[in-house]
Amino acid sequence: MSDQPEKLDLRSHDIAADKQAALRAVFPEAFTEGGKIDFERLKLALGDTVDAGKERYGMNWPGKADCFKTIQQPSMATLVPAKEESVEWDTTENLIIEGDNLEVLKLLQKSYLGRVKMIYIDPPYNTGNDFIYPDNYSESLDTYLRYTGQVDSEGRKYSTNTEADGRFHSKWMNMMYPRLYLARNLLREDGVLFISIDDHELDNLRKLCSEVFGEEAVIGTVIWRRRQVSDNRNLNNFSTDHEYVLVVLKTSGVLLGEAKDLTKYTNPDNDERGPWMSDNLTGLANAQERPNLHYDIVNPETGAKYPPLPSRGWAYEPSRMREMIAQGRILWPSKLDGRPRLKRFLNEIKSQFTGFSSIQEPGYTTDGTRELEEIFGEKILGFPKPTKLISLLLGQATDSTSNDIVLDFFAGSGTTADAVLAANKIDGGNRQFVLVQLPEPTERNDFKIISDITKERVRRVIKKLNDEDAGKLELESGAKPDRGFKVFKLQSSNFKTWNAEVPKEPAALTQQLEMHVRHIVEGRTPEDLLFEILLKSGFPPTTPIEKLTLADQTVFSIAEGTMLICLEKTLTPEVIKSMADRKPERVVCLDEGFAGNDQLKTNAVQTMKTKGVTSFRTV
Repeated sequence: MSDQPEKLDLRSHDIAADKQAALRAVFPEAFTEGGKIDFERLKLALGDTVDAGKERYGMNWPGKADCFKTIQQPSMATLVPAKEESVEWDTTENLIIEGDNLEVLKLLQKSYLGRVKMIYIDPPYNTGNDFIYPDNYSESLDTYLRYTGQVDSEGRKYSTNTEADGRFHSKWMNMMYPRLYLARNLLREDGVLFISIDDHELDNLRKLCSEVFGEEAVIGTVIWRRRQVSDNRNLNNFSTDHEYVLVVLKTSGVLLGEAKDLTKYTNPDNDERGPWMSDNLTGLANAQERPNLHYDIVNPETGAKYPPLPSRGWAYEPSRMREMIAQGRILWPSKLDGRPRLKRFLNEIKSQFTGFSSIQEPGYTTDGTRELEEIFGEKILGFPKPTKLISLLLGQATDSTSNDIVLDFFAGSGTTADAVLAANKIDGGNRQFVLVQLPEPTERNDFKIISDITKERVRRVIKKLNDEDAGKLELESGAKPDRGFKVFKLQSSNFKTWNAEVPKEPAALTQQLEMHVRHIVEGRTPEDLLFEILLKSGFPPTTPIEKLTLADQTVFSIAEGTMLICLEKTLTPEVIKSMADRKPERVVCLDEGFAGNDQLKTNAVQTMKTKGVTSFRTV
């Protein structure tokens, strides 16, 4: 520590800086004295692995370079708490965030980096009328604030992406690429990403995921039958009755698979080796392909011979077959025209699961519509995914023994939260959900934006589950299920930032200096400030917070004292000492709290250093 506290970085995670630091750690020789990358040195260090040719396989489109600029631009936004719209605020670890998902994904980079087990998204399919995107190809917090009417209505607007647009596919890919890139960072190494899509952009989506995750990570598509009855309204008489779910794994992720039917394993003869089943003993090769598998099997008790099937042969070579006969592993037929079979034991199977089929029929679009109508009593939103579809995917990527985090940043009506709550009820799990939904207008008077529908659906689902459990005994573990959610809304930072581009004129500079002194945005509450500091310090918004009184001042204890935050506007030596005495890892105070008292600030730095506080910052 210097004699002055460091300033808290109010930006979201700097992804470009992280990549550069990782590169420097491996190739320090590729960096110049000024910290820039020398590509010539880097190519020398990499040797023959560098592809310098002009012609190579790859994917490119107008705006791709800007995607990387978008990714690398840290967010200066924050998430403002909305307690009055939440359920079980004090105890829940579930989140519903209202805002543009690109900005939100950036804000979650520090606190959820590598923590999410499963991501499911149902993005716009780019059909020409369902796709909202800034009309000048750029995205920023300012764009979002203008779209939601939080600043002057002049400026950038969101619009649909029509097929008449010359960059119809490019605009969709420019929207998806940064979001997929940021989503990958949030996934655990064993994480799984599921993306609903149809034929409009399946090909482009698969290529985008291959570029972001690697070709080997995109393991396939689930064909989901979404329609029960063929559509006869098409002019070409072709009914598209299915959609897809693209399945992408992070690094070590695997699907659970489908449970094998073990009911056929019985033990009618009380075999000491346990339950068994009768299994096929034939192979898959003809005599030309595997001559060693084509021979007669002889029953040692009756002398009866059983020739191989000409097209298949046996599954085992003669020596192995003799061993199994000696071990009583062969089931002999009662008739001469029968076929010997294998006695396969339950304790020999390597897994109780088989592969997850790429063709699924867990529910139809009409089921999703019906579910929503039952919850609201009317048709409120078109074509939501059925809960059974999300439940099916949850069963492949999560389990009841872990506090798995499930993220959906195109949340729509909140089907993912519905499925998570249902799964937890069934198996007693503690999966957590994080939903993100843009406040798109609905043209309704009761639920004016889609995120209002999202929140209300989850509220009603929670009430229904609680009503069902009313009067029942508590869970065996004694733990109360997490049936709540915290609501946060995307907003500009609570702190005014220095604008380096302001005109170098006395009046403008004076205004900037005044803003630097009184840099908290008017109307923001201490709780708003608290959660921004929490988020920008790398803590999830669900982190436990305890309100303390130290030296007659309010101090917030984060994560059982790991970090202390004091938002008092008049700090005292006593509160500084009281915080330091608790020996937290980090301390954050308002710079305004020192009121220009440099001596108090310097002493505070020394006090923190003496007590072993590793990070003392002001904001």
